Amino acid sequence: MTEARRGPREHVDSVLAALADPTRRQLLDLLAARGEATATTLAESFPVSRQAVLKHLTILDAAGLVTNRRVGREVRYAVRSAALDSTARWMAALASDWDRRLSVVKRLAEAAEREAR
Repeated sequence: MTEARRGPREHVDSVLAALADPTRRQLLDLLAARGEATATTLAESFPVSRQAVLKHLTILDAAGLVTNRRVGREVRYAVRSAALDSTARWMAALASDWDRRLSVVKRLAEAAEREAR
């Protein structure tokens, strides 16, 4: 399912699930550094098979974190930053909401402390 057809919550869920695996995070790091690479080239940097790398890339692709394009007989993968950007915005909004809540708790605690004196 494409990002446009999923709701925001499902999109964030798929991105976070994809990022939960350290190998997938390393693949993203490697793709970000290289710009574009094939599964065969990426597999050379990992102690797993090309097929295992392809499975990881499929999960990253389903989450919208990578794109792929065919060039002749090769399939080249690249990072798609939009999914990371939208997830980062969701996380920032969540953090901001918690900051506001904690600020209210702090003000209430300080007011209670002043009244107790």
